[in-house]
Amino acid sequence: MPNLHLQLNRDDDSAFEPPAPLPEEVALEMMRRAEITAATLIPWGSNYTFAVALEDEEYGERLAIYKPRRGEAPLWDFEGGTLYRREHAAYQLSKRLGWDIVPPTIVRHGPHGVGSVQLYIEPLSGDDENDDADADFAFWGAERIDIERIVLFDLISNNADRKLSHCLRGVDDRIWGIDHGLTFNVEPKLRTVLWQYNGKAVTPELLADLDRFLEREAEHRVAFREDLRHEEFEMLLQRMRSIREQEKYPVLDPHVNVPRGWW
Repeated sequence: MPNLHLQLNRDDDSAFEPPAPLPEEVALEMMRRAEITAATLIPWGSNYTFAVALEDEEYGERLAIYKPRRGEAPLWDFEGGTLYRREHAAYQLSKRLGWDIVPPTIVRHGPHGVGSVQLYIEPLSGDDENDDADADFAFWGAERIDIERIVLFDLISNNADRKLSHCLRGVDDRIWGIDHGLTFNVEPKLRTVLWQYNGKAVTPELLADLDRFLEREAEHRVAFREDLRHEEFEMLLQRMRSIREQEKYPVLDPHVNVPRGWW
C-alpha cells in the first residue's frame, strides 16, 4: 500500500503552498475549532477514513485524517465504536512518554459524526511503493532510537496492526507511527513487521521513560479515562511493568505476531 500524498488545491486546481508547521499545542487548538470544509473518502482500508480540509481564520487551511465512529467495521475482538478512541489514546501515550511519534490527534464531531481527527503528516516522496523497496525495508529494519521507540510503543500499546504502511518518514525528517485503532486490547494481540529488536535488550533511555510514566500513574489514569476501559488501562501498566522488569523485548512468533496484509 502506498503512503498517502495529499494536497489542497484552489478552485483553478493549482496547489496551495504547504503551510508552515504549527507548534503542537497551537495545532491541537486549531484542529478543535477549525471548520471542516471538505472531506474525501480514502479508498483503502476496512474502515471509512476521510482526508479533510480544516479551515481556520488565523492559521489558514490544513489537512487532516478523519475516522468517524460510524465508519468502523465490526470486529469480533474489539468493542464496537471504540477504534477512534484508541487512536486518541495512542496519541496520548506517545505524548505522555515524551516520544512524540503519533501526530497530533483529537476527538471531535465531523460531517459523519464524532471521530478521531489527526493532523496530516506529509511523507517523503521516496517512501512510495514504486520506489526502491529494498532501501525502504533496510531503513525500517535498522536499529536506531527513533525506530526503537515505535517498537516499544507497539509492545506496550499491544498494537495488532503495525504494517510497513503504518510507519512514516515525514518531510520534516521525523519518524511517525500512524493508524492505531487496533491497540490497547486486554488480550495479547501484538502484530508487527518491525522485528529487529526480537529478544534484544531495551535501550536504558526508553526504560527510564517507562519509569517516569509509571511514577505518574494516577495522573495518567484520569487522562485515559474517556478513551480506555479500566481493565485496558490496567493492562497497559502491566505490560510496562513487565518490560521494565525483564529489560528486553520478547521473542516473537512468526505464526502469530505478523500483521495480516503486512505491507
